[in-house]
Amino acid sequence: MELLRSLLFVPGNRRDMLEKAIALPADVLVPDMEDSVPLSEKAAARRVISDALPRLAQGGRRVVVRVNALETGLLEEDMEAAVTPHTYGINVGKVDGAWDVQEVDRVLTRLEARRGLERGRLRLILWIESAMAVLNAHPIASASRRVIAVVFGAEDYTEDMGIERTEGSTEVYVPRAMVAMAARAAGVVPLDIVYPNFRDEEGLRRDIQVGRSLGFRGKFAIHPSQLQPINTMFSPLPQEVEDARRVLRAFQEAEAQGRGSTSLDGRMIDIPIAKRARNLVALAEAIAEREASERGKGE
Repeated sequence: MELLRSLLFVPGNRRDMLEKAIALPADVLVPDMEDSVPLSEKAAARRVISDALPRLAQGGRRVVVRVNALETGLLEEDMEAAVTPHTYGINVGKVDGAWDVQEVDRVLTRLEARRGLERGRLRLILWIESAMAVLNAHPIASASRRVIAVVFGAEDYTEDMGIERTEGSTEVYVPRAMVAMAARAAGVVPLDIVYPNFRDEEGLRRDIQVGRSLGFRGKFAIHPSQLQPINTMFSPLPQEVEDARRVLRAFQEAEAQGRGSTSLDGRMIDIPIAKRARNLVALAEAIAEREASERGKGE
């Protein structure tokens, strides 16, 4: 299972911040060449990130480099620096349709061959940030086998629509839900909008709760202080894991008896409920594996 609860942006031109990020509890580190880096610093960011990738990826930490969008003309230069044996994937913004994804895939395939990497090794996480992209969300999420997740970008979406971005995010509820549904239909992970006020933990928790109710499974963080709430709220509680294990045991016993459903504590247990329980247990096991790995690095 792809463990993508928390993905932390780190400005790619800030060597000091990249170094500090190594010790942070993000599931994925995202050195950024795009929005957090001014145009005059793009070349510096490529050099800094390329140099830092071996350290960032130590201990199996997944590193997904955020590159500039195709429309900027900077993507290929960014990818030249970003595609290394230490890179888990590429994060691309402002993807409007399946053609964009296929073009990025072609660039990646060329660079993998040039670097001696297995074809298809690098994954893609894609930003859905415009009205066109929302309408094309499922074709985008399905356009390449490299795609592991799509993200809804509320800031650029509201700018594209010419509407105000508000604290409550009610203006993006519908497209937010559409992106989550498209991701699930394509079999990739839906990642929720960035919460911009990193000093407002209660607001972040409310926002995560809404995202979870829509089907999102993780969230990008713009500040280290957001990681703990994100990780906690996108992780199952111990009692939820135990209940899921009981559901699976009950369902397996029913299957062994040739039945497709059973009951547990007055609840009907059938195939969809068993699948949900199986996914929750797999998530819990992926989290436990990551935490064990983190403890091992600290010893």
